Amino acid sequence: MIQHIPLEKILFLDIETVPQAGNWEELNETDQYLWDKKTRMQRKEDFTAQEFYSERGGIMAEFGKIICISVGILEKSEKLMIKSFSGDDERKLLEEFGEILNHPKLHDVILCAHNGKEFDFPWIARRFLINGMQPPKPFQMFGKKPWEIPHLDTMELWKFGDYKSFISLELLAHVFGIPTPKDDIDGSMVSSIYYIEKDLFRIVQYCEKDVLTLANIFRRMRQEELLERKTD
Repeated sequence: MIQHIPLEKILFLDIETVPQAGNWEELNETDQYLWDKKTRMQRKEDFTAQEFYSERGGIMAEFGKIICISVGILEKSEKLMIKSFSGDDERKLLEEFGEILNHPKLHDVILCAHNGKEFDFPWIARRFLINGMQPPKPFQMFGKKPWEIPHLDTMELWKFGDYKSFISLELLAHVFGIPTPKDDIDGSMVSSIYYIEKDLFRIVQYCEKDVLTLANIFRRMRQEELLERKTD
């Protein structure tokens, strides 16, 4: 039961990703060819490879990059401390994030994300490898039994075994009476805000709101009061 999990051992997590390039023309011929080949069945005849890249290039780890990882952990004050790792240099961002996870105090941390098992967790692990680094211990799952993997996924918890069901973080927040994290932007806007508006700070704020919302959804699932964010 999730009620028995020590909250102070959970690291709530969210990431923001964008396509590797701001537009199709910046990709080399090999990347264009492989993107076309990989996405052909998904887009069928509805979109060209170029059109699909502008819409979905930030969804696949092979063709995108992480620009922000925000994490939250409960303090003794019963407030959520949130920290973000962000920037244009993905390798540096991942190195800094990895240092946090390798800290002795987090050696038995439990990762929690919304749709994390399908998106955030594998994305992070893949981008570590692509950048020439081993993923931190919590992402090393080879040879482990499902119950030995220290990951929580609020989408999975909400499914109760119904594998056809999908629910957004925004909707789940709404049904639990939690303030929406999408009061400024949503995920579909991240790429244009990054490449066109060049407003990374706004994206970080959005990512941090998602982390607070995620933590409070988990609290509601345990029938507990909402958390407040720790402020300096």
